Amino acid sequence: GANSAAATAAAAATANGSAVLPGKPGDGSDALIGLVQDLINQKHRERALLELSKKREALPDLAPILWHSYGTVAVLLQEIVSIYPLLTPPSLNAHSSNRVCNALALLQCVASHSETRTLFLQAHLPLYLYPFLNTVSKTRPFEYLRLTSLGVIGILVGVDVKLVIQLGLAVAVFVGVAAVGIFVCIVVIVCVWQLVVV
Repeated sequence: GANSAAATAAAAATANGSAVLPGKPGDGSDALIGLVQDLINQKHRERALLELSKKREALPDLAPILWHSYGTVAVLLQEIVSIYPLLTPPSLNAHSSNRVCNALALLQCVASHSETRTLFLQAHLPLYLYPFLNTVSKTRPFEYLRLTSLGVIGILVGVDVKLVIQLGLAVAVFVGVAAVGIFVCIVVIVCVWQLVVV
């Protein structure tokens, strides 16, 4: 099931790093590490997701800390797969959408960092976004979910082409050959959009 797949991906993430959180005492990392550790605690997780997603652009070490800290990737994947049942039939509300989008924002942070981008792809984490991109509901929570998911994919534009091809093949195995075309179209659209913006 989705939860066992999430655990497998999380194990791959842990295998690529260590459980030691970077940072030195007194350099301002204590509060950051505290928030990351709060992700493990169900009671504090929602607040930690919100605070970290808001501060992610001002925290250059956030991506390595998220990747290498024990259990964090598993938590983010758990947040993602927990709303799969709300996709069909469409029953996603604004609160659930905002919460999972905060988790996606942290994954985007990991995908954008030079130290963790390749590890992110090698763990096939983008596969978990496909169900979101495959939704058709026009309500605001679903639109926000799709837009945030596209943001994660867009960050991957420009990475090693070989890894992107491997991701497409993995999509074919897990969700069908037709999904490869959708994935390729998304990448092409994002590439064109970036060229136009530049």
